[in-house]
Amino acid sequence: MKNTSRRSFLRNGFLLGAGTLLGAPALRGAYAADAATLTLYNGQHAKTTQKLVEAFTQATGIRVEIRKGSSTQLANQIIEEGDRSPADVFYAEESPPVAALADKGLLAPLSKDTLGQVIPGYTAGDGTWIGVTARCRATVYNRDMVQESELPASVLDMATAAWKDRVGFVPTSGAFQEQLIAIKLLKGRDAALNWLKGLTQYGRIYNGNMAAMRAVERGEIATALVNNYYWYIMANEVGADKIRSGLHYAGPRDPGGLITVSAAGILKTARNRDAARKLLAFMVSQAGQEAIAGTVAEYPLRPGVKSPFDLKPFDTLNPPPVSPADLGDAADALALRREAGLA
Repeated sequence: MKNTSRRSFLRNGFLLGAGTLLGAPALRGAYAADAATLTLYNGQHAKTTQKLVEAFTQATGIRVEIRKGSSTQLANQIIEEGDRSPADVFYAEESPPVAALADKGLLAPLSKDTLGQVIPGYTAGDGTWIGVTARCRATVYNRDMVQESELPASVLDMATAAWKDRVGFVPTSGAFQEQLIAIKLLKGRDAALNWLKGLTQYGRIYNGNMAAMRAVERGEIATALVNNYYWYIMANEVGADKIRSGLHYAGPRDPGGLITVSAAGILKTARNRDAARKLLAFMVSQAGQEAIAGTVAEYPLRPGVKSPFDLKPFDTLNPPPVSPADLGDAADALALRREAGLA
């Protein structure tokens, strides 16, 4: 196995970025007593959240203070803070960190009206969090190094000697870990562990999804397992007519085509509960979904909202029968990584 990074795979420290106030012309102190100022803990992509918050503030007049960090770091921070947490809303790049807070009883139930704005199957079973946008797992491949017809129908077949030094993966990625849990749910824990051990033995580790995507594009490695939107970022950088890589979707109902979501919930300790409810409702409204859709090649989860990117139609993805709620907090992914020698 070749490892392209010397960084530790575990990043469980409580790293909390400096607060950033968006949609307001003055500093935080000027609005400290304003009950309509929300505190948003944000693990989602910064540009996406900025556009969302700007649209929300313009529509409602409610100001939002954003505190940045990775989704896992911020979930840990909220747990550590407990009743003292200043967070009103938590917006995560993946659903498991939000589900972890729900499991600890830290999230307030959302209204049925808000939950009903998105496609069924993309909310928490207990109604404490909601999916905001969706993306799917896929394989990016260098067209000069491999033909799409050579790619196996199942991602499970890429962790073999036949693909030695030809598959890049990012074991620290939240989406990769969700995919690992999906394999566990579909095929059993032993199958998930064997797949991970196979990738560890025959694949090549990268320290980030864009690093893996760029490695494929420049011909450093033939394929990589990433979310679909990374290919669109690459196409935007190099030009759709010049890109050397392609985007391959796994066979029907295969874990290689898992759909995952960004997700959000309201803290039970939210000091501005009414404004928080308005933000969650806005996230899945027509205006909110359109604001998000223009920043990233993800699927809006509100029916009728179209992405400006040329995405494979959502209703043709044919993902495995594993919902974001089924994934839960994905806690066993860390244990599996340890057993495979990756943590």
